[in-house]
Amino acid sequence: MLGAESTGKTQLSLALAQALRDRGHAVHLVPEYLRTWCDAQGRTPRPDEQRLIAQQQADAVLQHGQGTVIADTTPMMTAVYSHQLFNDSSLYAMAAAHQQLFDMTLVTGLDLPWVADGLQRDGPQVREPVDALLRAALQTAGVAYKVVYGQGPERLSNALLALGGESATTRVEAQYALNRGRTAWNCEKCSDAACEHRLFTDLIQRAD
Repeated sequence: MLGAESTGKTQLSLALAQALRDRGHAVHLVPEYLRTWCDAQGRTPRPDEQRLIAQQQADAVLQHGQGTVIADTTPMMTAVYSHQLFNDSSLYAMAAAHQQLFDMTLVTGLDLPWVADGLQRDGPQVREPVDALLRAALQTAGVAYKVVYGQGPERLSNALLALGGESATTRVEAQYALNRGRTAWNCEKCSDAACEHRLFTDLIQRAD
C-alpha cells in the first residue's frame, strides 16, 4: 500500500486485512515502521537514518513466510521522501528490488482531505509532488500499480476489486495502458488527482 501522506493507507490496510480475513484468508498486516520510530524518538529521521528505516520496513515484510501479507507502506515511500525532502535518490534501487516481491501494488489517490497526524505530516503542499515522484519511481522500476479512489466503504470496495480479478476498472486501466504504451495507469497530469479521477470515472462508465 503506497501513497502520499494523509491518503488513507493505514485505514485502508486495516480494512482490507479484515475483509480478507472475513473471506477465510490468513493475513499478516505489516504496520508502518516510520510511525513506530517517530513515536519512540520524538522526532522525524535525519537523512542518514532513512536507510535503516527502509531496511526495517523491508525486514518486517520478509519475516512472514506464509499467508497474505499486506504492507502499510514499503521502502519505496522512504526512498521517495528521501528524494523529496533531502534530494537523496540512493534508496531507489533497494526499494525497487523489494517492491518487485509483491504480487500487487496499490497506490492511494489524492481525493481524501489532508489531516494533521503529529510528526509524520509535512503538509498538504507535498502530496502532489510526492505522488508524482512515487508514480515515476514505480514506472522506472517496471512495477505495475493500481490507484484506489473513493470515500469510506467505496475505497475498500475499489481496493478489493483491484485484487479480485477483472472489472470495469481493470479493463479501462489495461486498455489505457495499451494505448499509451505504459504498464500502469497514468493521467496526462499525473499528479492532478481531480483530473485523473474525472477521466477515470468517465472511462469506467463508458466501459460499463
